This record gives sequence, C-alpha cells and structure tokens, in this order.
Amino acid sequence: MVAWSDLLVPILLAAVLVFIASSLIHAVLKLHNGQYHKFSNEEELRAVLSKGAPTPGMYMMPHCHDGKMTEEIMKKCEQGPNALVFVRPNGKIQMGSFLGKWFAYTIVVSFVAAYMGRAVLPAGANYLEVFRVVGTSAWLAYAWQGPADSIWAGKPWGATLRAMFDGLIYAALTAGAFGWWWPKAIAAASL
Repeated sequence: MVAWSDLLVPILLAAVLVFIASSLIHAVLKLHNGQYHKFSNEEELRAVLSKGAPTPGMYMMPHCHDGKMTEEIMKKCEQGPNALVFVRPNGKIQMGSFLGKWFAYTIVVSFVAAYMGRAVLPAGANYLEVFRVVGTSAWLAYAWQGPADSIWAGKPWGATLRAMFDGLIYAALTAGAFGWWWPKAIAAASL
C-alpha cells in the first residue's frame, strides 16, 4: 500500500494547481460574471430586506416551513417571485477569508482523491490508471453537487454546466499531479 507520506507532494501540488486555475477562471478571465443578474429594483429590494433584518442564512420565498403545499403557498408560487436567497454577514467582503477557505477545500478534495487512489492503486501504477481513479474522485467532489442544486434549488442549468466544466479542469489538474508524482514501485532486493 502507498504510504501517506508519499502522497503529500501530489496533494499539495494538486491543491495549488486548482487554486491557480480557479483564480484564472474567476478573477482574471471572469468567465462566470455574466451568469449573475442585477435586480432592476435593487435599492428597493435592499431596503425591504434590511427592514426585516435577516440574520445570515438561507431563505426561501414563498416559505413553506413544514413542507405542506397549502393553497395559499401554491397561489404565492404561481404569482411569484419564487426565490432562494443566501444572506451573508454585513460588512466589508474579506476575500482573504474566502480564498483561505477555498484553498483548504482544495486540500481536502486532494486528500480524498489521494485516499481513493491509495485504496485501489499500488505503488508503481501507471500514469493513466492514477489519472482515471484520482480524476474521477476529484471530479465527483468538485462538480457533482451542481445538478442537485439545479434540480432542487433552481440554479440555472447553464451555470451548473459551466461549474461542472470548471470541476473537470480542476479534476484533470489533480489527476495530472497525482499521475506525475505517484510513488514508484520499489524493486525487491535480490537474494
């Protein structure tokens, strides 16, 4: 079995590569900026939301606490708008905090991908075998919550597919790092 110490370099390398790629996709190329829309009455909406003083959390409109779709709730759904809103704490956006959490997440995903590779691949496995196992594991982690968000939360499918493509890029970088740095088999000493 491959030693965990032999997987530290590919875990960290994969995390760094994914962090750099996501920075390029989101901050330099800004490929996802067009999927966010501005409310035409943003200031009015902000005033209404501020008046209610929502605490940070996830809110649904219309709200159906117990899951029972009463006639009143159905009517509100038909009239619209129907929304799922995430409220973050007020204050200056601290990008350092977001980036730190994202980097920690990339390490966790790389660790899980290493766990999967370690469970099924021996030392000395060839590049494509490692790429396949680690890449599939990483893609599942980076991309496959998206369809559930589109199904249940109403996230636009276009945004989900773009995020899944990003996840595929991240998975390929992770798989490549592991394929390149996968431990070699140790030859048995001759007697």
